[in-house]
Amino acid sequence: MKIHASGEDYLEAVLILQKKQGMVRSIDLARYMGFSKPSISHAVGVLKNGGFLTVDDDGFLHLTVIGREIAEKIYERHLFFMEQFIAAGVDQETAEQDACRIEHAISDTSFRKLKEKVQGTD
Repeated sequence: MKIHASGEDYLEAVLILQKKQGMVRSIDLARYMGFSKPSISHAVGVLKNGGFLTVDDDGFLHLTVIGREIAEKIYERHLFFMEQFIAAGVDQETAEQDACRIEHAISDTSFRKLKEKVQGTD
């Protein structure tokens, strides 16, 4: 199943929240993302049906293997672009917004090549 940028954002948010607080429920995701509970419930349902996350009997969200792979890929890109923008003198808020847009649009090949160039490993 193909996942859209918004789905990637939800998976990334679950990953970030898991790193910060361990267990994550839909309400935590709603607060973090600033979306309504019904919007989060719909997105969680779509991601669950797509095999990207599971919800246990206590209501905790868990990334599946593929969900975690996607979330980690997007989060890595986000951090990389934020770091580059801030190093270039872009303010934190703009860097955050721009990184969020670019993380979804760039191909795997272009990201890998750019990261290698910046890190001097090309």
